[in-house]
Amino acid sequence: MNIRSLTRGDGVVIGAAVLLFIASFLDFYSATLLNLPSAWDTDFFGLALPTVFLTGFIAAGLLIGARFQPEGRKLGNLTLTAWGTVLAVAAAWASLWSLITCPSKWDLGAGSIIAFLANLALAGVAVAGTKIPALAGPLVPEPRPAAPQPYGGQPGTGYGYPGQQQPQGYGTTPQPAPPYGGTPAPGPQEAAPAPAADFTPFWFAVPVARPLYGEDGSPVPVAELAPGTWYLAVDQRGPSALVAQTQDGRRGVLNDTSGIQRG
Repeated sequence: MNIRSLTRGDGVVIGAAVLLFIASFLDFYSATLLNLPSAWDTDFFGLALPTVFLTGFIAAGLLIGARFQPEGRKLGNLTLTAWGTVLAVAAAWASLWSLITCPSKWDLGAGSIIAFLANLALAGVAVAGTKIPALAGPLVPEPRPAAPQPYGGQPGTGYGYPGQQQPQGYGTTPQPAPPYGGTPAPGPQEAAPAPAADFTPFWFAVPVARPLYGEDGSPVPVAELAPGTWYLAVDQRGPSALVAQTQDGRRGVLNDTSGIQRG
């Protein structure tokens, strides 16, 4: 289970499920001088518990559980995300219908109103969450790279520090320290290659389906990037290739970056 595969949209789904659970214990309807029970009293409210609350719980569980399953896993010819989306929409519709059909002698209770708002947020994220860049961002941010050390200030260095090399001239290749009483081994005095510029991770989408190859150079794709989904670029390989991370936490190299859309 990789929690870094969760997005901010998944955080909204989890929050909606918690809010829905709280609402299930509140008064579903209210009336003057009458203490009406919560939706858990099925003898009083009938189908409110299975249609409004339990359907929403199952939808949230499927949407979050799909993040930790292999991409493309299906249940009855539909993916877990598709099942979760259908149930989330059904729970939102049942919540709306419970507001419309409130008996004339009763008032809407806090449970029915909060349940409608929670199921509405759940259905909205399930239907359009992947199309909103603000919700496609990671729930847990990637750790920032360590700040570069100033020239000559690498950690663990300094006069007298054991096992360190002798200071070298600027622009020369470092040479190993000679044995006691020996002379330094000759080496080419070539300019050291310039370090790569710091890479800032960003979100992107591909215009067409493209394969994602392993970071070890294997020719077998580890995943396929689909259009309409946001992926995180975590590093750069060569002049144009990117190291990308899918929403389920898999990483690989995207060799063809032409036409990608940055988030």
